[in-house]
Amino acid sequence: MEEQKTMPVIFSGHGSPMIALEHNEITEGMDRIGRAVESQFGRPRAILMVSAHWYTHGTFVQSAPEPRQVYDMYGFPKELYEVKYPAKGDGELTRKVQSLLGSAVAVNDDWGIDHGAWTVLVHMFPKADIPVVQLSVDGDISYTEEFELGRKLAALREDGYLILGSGNVVHNLREVEWENAGGSDATLRFNDYITEAVLQEDTEKVIGFASHPDASYAVPTPDHYLPLLVCLGAAGADRAQVFNKICNLGSMAMTGYAWGMKG
Repeated sequence: MEEQKTMPVIFSGHGSPMIALEHNEITEGMDRIGRAVESQFGRPRAILMVSAHWYTHGTFVQSAPEPRQVYDMYGFPKELYEVKYPAKGDGELTRKVQSLLGSAVAVNDDWGIDHGAWTVLVHMFPKADIPVVQLSVDGDISYTEEFELGRKLAALREDGYLILGSGNVVHNLREVEWENAGGSDATLRFNDYITEAVLQEDTEKVIGFASHPDASYAVPTPDHYLPLLVCLGAAGADRAQVFNKICNLGSMAMTGYAWGMKG
């Protein structure tokens, strides 16, 4: 029997839901990472998805054998609501998460696979043949506790599970510049600062992002940033590589990080 390889950890920016329909430099980066995972490690047993769009009071994990696809966005073209990503759930992964987190997590199937998840997955793993279980982002715990939660989940990697976070290093809808194909000065500064900290394994800077002068602009609410802290915790001592270091709409950073991968 082939020895199971320790799976990597991935954090991806997701930006506008329209990314699900697009084919550009960003989606090509997502595709490359997905193919690299399967090439280097084999097909994950299942994916534990930490999406910014399931932002909750408390920590929850899904158990549904067929989680519904959530179209949690409004006013977009009809074609976007026709995108299907029929991923199955995985009861064994749910039970392992419960075992690792204990009383700190509860099962909740009121939600589903939201657009923070499927807009990324449709490019990384387009066949939808890998089970997906979502873990909520707990808005009630500290940033350090988010990181520690990720550390507790790290053992999943050794069992062949991929931990995948979806959010944004910079995400400020109030400051969107629709005519700006790049990033504002504040976006670029903050994105560079966090990326350098991730690459240098300066965990304290990533957790203590609020001390940066541009933090209130880059992270006006923590929901899209927190999946990064969970991923950072789960990555342990693994080194990171960067993909999709692209900023757009002025106040969005699509930067992604992959820990534990070659090349």
